Amino acid sequence: MSSACLSLALLPTIGGGEMMVVFLVVLLLFGGEKMPQLAKGLGKAVREFKKAAGDVEQEFKRALDEVPDTPPPKITPPAPRPAAPPVRIDPPPPPGTSPTP
Repeated sequence: MSSACLSLALLPTIGGGEMMVVFLVVLLLFGGEKMPQLAKGLGKAVREFKKAAGDVEQEFKRALDEVPDTPPPKITPPAPRPAAPPVRIDPPPPPGTSPTP
């Protein structure tokens, strides 16, 4: 299957008549002289996109191959700190008395 048919297969709701209308509108907008240049630029863009996607895929594969099969070392949690001694709070002196030094 050619790439043109494959790309058109992604648009199942667009029929032949609709495609002819789209091509006619593009022809009217850009003219007959600009159509080859437009198609050439579109082809270059698609090739660059596929190349970049392939490079990213290769980078992912290379990264997966470099991952070691050994599990990472276990991280032990720190030992709990001993509890602080309780703080003693003296009750306030009764009213009318002076505090003792």
